[in-house]
Amino acid sequence: MKDGPKSLKGRKLGDRRVRIERPHAAYFRYTPQGNLVAKEAASRPRTPAGRLVARIRGVMFGRPLSIHDEITERLNKKKALAIFSSDAISSSAYATEEILRVLVLAGAGALMAGLPIAIAIALLLAVVSTSYRQEVHAYPSGGGDYAVARANLPGIFSLVVAGALLVDYVMTVAVSTSSAVEQVISALPTLQDLRVEIGVAAIVLIMLGNLRGLRESGNIFAIPTYLFAGSTLLMIGIGLFRIIVLGEHRAPPDPLPGAPSPVQALGWLLIIRAFASGSVALTGTEAIANGVPAFKPPEPKNAATTLTAVAILLAVLFIGITFVAYNFGVVAVDEPAVKTVISQVAAIAFGDSSIGFYLFQAFTALILFLAANTSFNAFPRLAAILALDGYMPRQFSFRGDRLAFTSGIVMLSVAAIALLVAFGGITTALIPMYAVGVFVAFTIGQVGMVRHWLAARSGGWRWKLAINGFGAALTGVVFVVVLIAKAPVSLLVAVIIPILMFVMLFINRQYRASKSELAVRPDAVIRGPHREERVIVPVPGINRAVVHAINVGLSIDPNVQAVLISDDPEDAALIRSRWERQMPTVPLVIVESPYRALVAPLVSYLDVLDRGWPADKEAPITFVVIPEYVAKNWWERILYNQSAKRLRAALLGRAHTVVVNVPYRRETADPTEVSPGPPPPA
Repeated sequence: MKDGPKSLKGRKLGDRRVRIERPHAAYFRYTPQGNLVAKEAASRPRTPAGRLVARIRGVMFGRPLSIHDEITERLNKKKALAIFSSDAISSSAYATEEILRVLVLAGAGALMAGLPIAIAIALLLAVVSTSYRQEVHAYPSGGGDYAVARANLPGIFSLVVAGALLVDYVMTVAVSTSSAVEQVISALPTLQDLRVEIGVAAIVLIMLGNLRGLRESGNIFAIPTYLFAGSTLLMIGIGLFRIIVLGEHRAPPDPLPGAPSPVQALGWLLIIRAFASGSVALTGTEAIANGVPAFKPPEPKNAATTLTAVAILLAVLFIGITFVAYNFGVVAVDEPAVKTVISQVAAIAFGDSSIGFYLFQAFTALILFLAANTSFNAFPRLAAILALDGYMPRQFSFRGDRLAFTSGIVMLSVAAIALLVAFGGITTALIPMYAVGVFVAFTIGQVGMVRHWLAARSGGWRWKLAINGFGAALTGVVFVVVLIAKAPVSLLVAVIIPILMFVMLFINRQYRASKSELAVRPDAVIRGPHREERVIVPVPGINRAVVHAINVGLSIDPNVQAVLISDDPEDAALIRSRWERQMPTVPLVIVESPYRALVAPLVSYLDVLDRGWPADKEAPITFVVIPEYVAKNWWERILYNQSAKRLRAALLGRAHTVVVNVPYRRETADPTEVSPGPPPPA
C-alpha cells in the first residue's frame, strides 16, 4: 500500500488515508482526491445465476448507466413536450365528452353550453399555466407544489399536497388507459369484452418502457404525441372548413342517449357539474413544474417554454373538438357499443370507414396509453423527494440500472392496475375521483407562492404575487366546486389523502427515532472498544463449519464458549467426549432441552450470563457467532441453516448483543483439518 508518493508500509487501516497498491485497472480508477471509483466491471454479478439475470435485464432495459451519464439523459424541449404534455394534451380526447355527458341530461338545447364551458376551462388553464411559470423559475430543483408548500407553509400542507398528487398520478394512469381502451373499442367493437385485459397489458408495457430510462422513453413516446396533435389539428381544420365554408350542421340524435324523462332543466347546478367534469382537462399541467430537473440546461427557461406550448396546444385542441362536436350534434354513445365523442368527430371529418379514421383512432388510443407516462415520470420523482425528506421508504430514492426510480415506477403500476380492475376499465366511473387531488395541489401551491413573493420582494414581485394570488383564489373555488359536484365518489379522495398523510407521518417518525438513536455527538471522540467482550458459538456438533466459526470467534476475543442445545442426553454425551478430545482449548456448555426448543433455551442462557455479571460493572458485549453451511448450488440451500435464521431473528435487537454469521463453503477436502461430521441440521 502507498499514500501518494510515500509508502505506507507498516501503517494501519486507521491511518488518515490508505491506498491499494496498483488497483486492477479493469475494476477501479482513482480520483484526484485519492478515492477509488468502481467501474462497470466491478459491479457485475459474480455468480452464473446473477450473470444470467443481468443479461436478461440488459435485453429488457438496456445496459446499466453511470450516475455520470445522467446529464445525457436530460430532455430537450421537443422530447419534454412529448413526455410531459401527453397527459394534458390527451385529456382533450375525453374532456369534451365529460361535459356533454352532463349537459345531455337537460336535452338537446343544453348542448350549446358546451362551448362556453370549454372556453371558461381554457381561461382557467391560462391562469394555472401562468402561475406555474412563476413556480418553475422560483423552484427549479423540481418537486412542484410539494416543494413550494414545504418551503413556505407549515409542514402539514406539504403532506396534503404530496398525498393529493400521488392519488392524482395514479388516477391519471387509470383514466388515460381506460379512455384509450374505449377509443380502441370505438373502432373495433368486438374488443369490448377485453377492455380490462387490454388496459392492464398497456400499463405493463408503459412500465417496462420507463424502466429503460428517461431518454429512451422520450424516444418511444415522442412520435405518437406529435402524430396525435397533428392529426387532431387536421381533424379540427376539416371540421371548421365544413362548418364555416360549407355551412354543414347536424342536429343531435333523437332521442338523446342517456337523457332522462322528463328532461332536466338547464340551470346553474348542471352547468357547474359540467364545468367540474370538463376540468379534467387541466390534469397534467403541474407535471412540468414537478420535473424541471429532467430538462437540459437552462432547466427553468426550457421548462417554462414547454409549459406555455403545452397550455396553448391543449386549449386549441379542447375548444376545437368541442366546437366541431356541438355543430355536428355529437354526443357520447355507450350502447350497443362504445362510441366516444372524439371518435364520432373523426368519423365525420375523415369518414367512418376510411383509413384516416382508423389511423386517427390508433393515434388517439396510443397517446392516451402513453399519457400515463406523465405520471410515470412525475410520481417516481415526487416519491423520491418524499423519501429523501423521510416521508416514504428510502428505497424510493434509489435509482435503478437505467437511472430510473424503479420502486416508484413499479408501485405506480400496481396501484393503477388495481384501480383499473376495480372499476372495470370504465372511464366515466373513474372520472368522479379524478382532478380532485390536483386542484388541492394547485391551490396550496399557489398560496405557497404568495408567501414566497411576500418574503422575497424582488424582481417584480408584486405582479408575480398578484398572478399567484388570483390563481390560488380561482383554483380554490374550482376545488370546492369539483368536490361537491362529483360527490359522493369524489369524497373518497378526501378519505384517501388523510390516510396517505398518516402513513407518511408514521414513516417520518420512525426515521427520526432511528436517527436519534444512531446519532453520535459531533464532539465525541471514538477511541475504540472499552467494554469487555465474550464470544458465544452455538454448535450442532463438530464439523468444518463449526471449526471455522470457532476460529472467527477466537479472532474477536479469546474468551470463546461453545454452546450445544440438545434434546438427546446420550447424543450430547458423545459430542462432549469428541469435543474434549479434538477441541480441548474451547469449553463446551451443553444445555439439555426436554421441550425440544432450540432458540429459546439459548436466549435464556445468554440472559442468565448477563444477570450473573457483577452489578457494579458494565455488561460486556456478547458476540454470538453462528456457523452456517453454504451448499454449492442455490437449490440446495433451502435444506440448510433454517435454525440459524430463526436464532438470528431472535437475537436481533437484543441489548449489547452482536450477531455474526460465519458462512462456510468448501469445494475440496483438506486432510489436515478436523474430520467433519454431518452438515448442520436444517
